[in-house]
Parts: sequence; C-alpha cells; structure tokens
Amino acid sequence: MKTYIISELGINHQGDINIAKKLIDMAVFAGCDAVKFQKRTIDDVYTKEELEKPRESVFGATNGDLKRGLEFGLEEYKEIDKYCKERGIEWFASPWDLKSVDFLEQFDMPYWKVASALLTNDELLKRLKGKVILSTGMSTIKQIDHAISLLDDPIVLHCTSTYPSKLEELNLDVIPWLKERCGCRIGYSGHGTGIVEPVIAVVKGATMVEVHITLDRAMWGSDQSASLEPAGLNKMVRDIRNVPIVLGDGIKKVYDSELPIMKKLRK
Repeated sequence: MKTYIISELGINHQGDINIAKKLIDMAVFAGCDAVKFQKRTIDDVYTKEELEKPRESVFGATNGDLKRGLEFGLEEYKEIDKYCKERGIEWFASPWDLKSVDFLEQFDMPYWKVASALLTNDELLKRLKGKVILSTGMSTIKQIDHAISLLDDPIVLHCTSTYPSKLEELNLDVIPWLKERCGCRIGYSGHGTGIVEPVIAVVKGATMVEVHITLDRAMWGSDQSASLEPAGLNKMVRDIRNVPIVLGDGIKKVYDSELPIMKKLRK
C-alpha cells in the first residue's frame, strides 16, 4: 500500500491565504497526497477569559485577536477548495467543535481528522460520519480504545503531542503494537524537525504520515519550529516513497548485476 502523506498547514499560514497557497504548492511539489487545515469556532472553543488574556501579536493585543486573525472563514475555504482542485491535491481539516463540523460538511473532504486534544470529546466523535483519522498524542490506551469504539474503522495515528518532540519520546515501536492490538490502519503524526522519524515510522508499518510544514522555520508562529521546510519535506517524501523499493521482497538472491563482481573477486 502506498503511504498517504499529509502536509499539515496548521496555523503556519498565519491567516494569510497567499501563504496558504504557497504551502499548498510546496506540498504538491514534494509529492504529498493531501494538505490539512484546522477549523475552530473561536467563541465556542475558547472561554471569554482565555480570549481576553493579553497576548501581543500582529493581529492585536489579546489572545482573542490572535485566534481570530489566524482563522479562515468561508471565502478562504472556498478559495482553498478551488486551489487544491486546480493543483491536484486533496485537502481536509480538523474540526475543533460541532459548528466547525457543520461548516466543513459543505465541502467534499476525503477524511475527517480528530486532533489528539479532542480524542476524549465523545460528542464530537459521534458527530463525524465517513472516514476518520484519529491522532493519539497525550492519550492512554484506555482512552484510545474508547475513541475507536465510537468510530467506524478509523485510521489511528501514533503521535507525541510536544512541539517539537524529543527523539527519546517518539517511541515508534508503538506503531506495530497498535497495528496488532487495534486491528485497523495505523499511521504516524509527527511534530519533529527531522526527516528520518517519519521514514522509520513507515518501515514500522505506518501507512499514513502527517507532518507540519513551513516555508521557513524563522517565520512567526508557535508551530514553525516543529515543521519541515521545503528541502526537508522533499527529502522525506522521496525517502518514504523509496521504502518499499529498499525493503524488496524478502527473498535472498544473487542479482545479475552482482555476477561480474562475483566473477572478478570470488576465489
């Protein structure tokens, strides 16, 4: 099975549709299968107190100014939908609340994505109809089992919810264990800065990989440091596509290309 590779734009588009398009172009050029966004109804997801907290940004002086400035609305998503169709790449999003589910239902998305933070939100999980991708960061196996029981054959992504994640906390050997235990497709959602971790995840059995992407890690934003820049994304996709070629068929053989070397060197 070909690995399905997702480029997570998250908030790295900075609320700018032109940056979002550049990130989509970046994913297309690298050979990714999809780009992913996040959708929030700000006043439902965050409390009034949280939104009123002081937080300086290019959008204003409060946390609410920042959250609202980063959020795309209907016109932007129509433009995203149109642009992705023109560029030949799929897109979908993580809804963070029920109104966002209603909003996203007007688009023909191939998947719903459940963020790790929402794995325990039963009301949201029960609302999702169709193919669901479930991230499992900061979740116990009991919580994961319960979430899976509410969904119809989800794709489960192993994940560590730190930005960026420490190598010693990635624990990629969980992937084959989850595959055997859960009996469903298993993938990997990475928040690292390297390209080797997603490749190892594929070797371990992940059939879907999600990574955050950025035009430049020096850009403003809290997720930039846990994202891959264009060169890194290109190399990661290349290496993931080469995994089945490198693994081969598992049958030991002597290749025709080895025969001249054998004739020359073997005594």
